[in-house]
Amino acid sequence: MKKRREYYVYIFTNEYNSVFYIGVTNSIYKRGFEHRVGLLDGFTKKYKLKKLVYIEGYTDINEAISREKQLKNWHRPWKINLIKKVNPSFEDLYILS
Repeated sequence: MKKRREYYVYIFTNEYNSVFYIGVTNSIYKRGFEHRVGLLDGFTKKYKLKKLVYIEGYTDINEAISREKQLKNWHRPWKINLIKKVNPSFEDLYILS
């Protein structure tokens, strides 16, 4: 039997919740660690995006990528409302997982 693969669309932010990064991964724990210790050069490191505030799980990579692209095109208030629906206080979900 083939093992079911999991994929995650996620949103990271900084300590002030002022900048968002949306991505997709097959290991939310690994990606969270990479963000927290600054292993990823570029945008996430520059803006210190270390706080995981939103996660959606998928079993189909194409659905996950499609959702990631959709969220990246959303306006900022829409992203904030999405996060607030499941995480109203913007808690760091990486710590809780």
